[in-house]
Amino acid sequence: MKFAKVYSAQNHLLKAHLITIEIDLSHGLHSFSVVGLPDKAVEESRDRVSAAVKNSGFKSPKQTNTKIVVSLAPADIKKEGPSFDLPIALGYLLASGEIDFDTEGRMFAGELALDGAVRPIRGVLSYARLARDMGFAEIYVPRENAEEAALIDGIAVFGVRKFSDVIAHLDRKNKNGAGADIAEMNLSPVPTVSFEKIMRKSQYPTDLDDIAGQETAKRGLVIAAAGGHNIALYGPPGTGKTMLARALSSILPPLTFREMLEVTEIHSVAGCLEETIISRPPVRSPHHTASYASLVGGGNIPRPGEITLAHRGVLFLDEFPEFEERVIESLRQPLEDRVISIARVNGRAKFPAHFILVAALNPCPCGNRNIKDKQCICSAREISAYERKMSGPIVDRIDIWIEVSKVDYENLLRGRVARNETEKARDTVVAARTRMRERFDKLGIKAHLNSAIDHRDLARAALLAQSAREILNRAARTHDLSGRGYHRVIKLARTIADIENSEEIEEPHILEALQYRQKHFKTD
Repeated sequence: MKFAKVYSAQNHLLKAHLITIEIDLSHGLHSFSVVGLPDKAVEESRDRVSAAVKNSGFKSPKQTNTKIVVSLAPADIKKEGPSFDLPIALGYLLASGEIDFDTEGRMFAGELALDGAVRPIRGVLSYARLARDMGFAEIYVPRENAEEAALIDGIAVFGVRKFSDVIAHLDRKNKNGAGADIAEMNLSPVPTVSFEKIMRKSQYPTDLDDIAGQETAKRGLVIAAAGGHNIALYGPPGTGKTMLARALSSILPPLTFREMLEVTEIHSVAGCLEETIISRPPVRSPHHTASYASLVGGGNIPRPGEITLAHRGVLFLDEFPEFEERVIESLRQPLEDRVISIARVNGRAKFPAHFILVAALNPCPCGNRNIKDKQCICSAREISAYERKMSGPIVDRIDIWIEVSKVDYENLLRGRVARNETEKARDTVVAARTRMRERFDKLGIKAHLNSAIDHRDLARAALLAQSAREILNRAARTHDLSGRGYHRVIKLARTIADIENSEEIEEPHILEALQYRQKHFKTD
């Protein structure tokens, strides 16, 4: 009886941590214990590992008079999920002398089925990044997760279909007859996924060319995409607010490979990754009945919510006033600071939340208020309560308010017209963002978008023509703009000026920015 050490990983918040799995075997009455803050899923690995070992042609740990102690170090990190099954099983066979291989430079992760099949897990991209950064040469993961892990270069990724495949590939004792297919005895590293291949597959489910009319709304989307400004679309039901919101992603600049990995890693850790890599800016659209924790994130060990899953993309909140008030108020910090902080008894987490908010709302609960040939059935009290759901601070953080009206029926039947609106709009956005970056680099400003300019840098980054300044100040007094609202108008006008390739903010830019600025969505 002896001792073995195998390496794996555990995601904590959005970062993977190295977990050293130590297995000690000793004579005595049979017992199988797992220590190191395991959760229920980790504790239940005892039964999964025992069955998988037996059904892979070896003697089950339960059939031995052996005391088995599995230690997951460091002990102060909570261990969650079934991803330790594969390394624990390998460690047991190593410690018992059934197999022999060098564990150094190799990391393992995967859930075991009772018949020895290796099931997919979440968070593999983080594991592969950690393994590469810590100097590991190889990582063994479930076959379904292999392409995801192969996004990280500099490390050999092996996709495993069943437990016996790993043994056949690694065992120096040549005990390969334990149920391994001949074709699987030598696993081959998965090829690294190329950036060009990813981009060729990139498509948008909805874009501007799908939308009939709504030219004002499309202009607002271009401005929002260029400067990273939050936008609200209000109008009666069925006018295309949802399509407009989903089309915003199609005119955002393509993600860089580094941003793709960042976004994919977040979705992988959250367990909602539906493709190998997220190659487009994500669009998240939670239902208005979504809970506070699902939007913000939470749990005993905080996990990312919809706000973080929309990072680098779009957070679309349809029926915005129908969300719980505390859910709406939770947007204050991420809309201002581009991060979301979550405090729990077990610790504090700070998740990235750099997204563009698209809020869609009706004029009233029934949607017919002030709509021609329609009758509103809402009481004054219902309308007032509907409007009060959005507090002043939230409304103040939305830079662009666009009314989305009904489209003529004739236009709805014209179908998709190849006018390349999406491509032209995206080119406009990319050009505007390029001008922003050049200006920020020249002035030594850390911001990357106009919406993120710090108030201390605003005077340098957004030069106002004298006439534009006078118009702004006059409008600020007339409409009693808050300090935040005043600055946001300037940032919005700076984006419009960038779209128009203007060095200074001129009168038309300020006037257009003021046109989008509303304190509420009332239409009367």
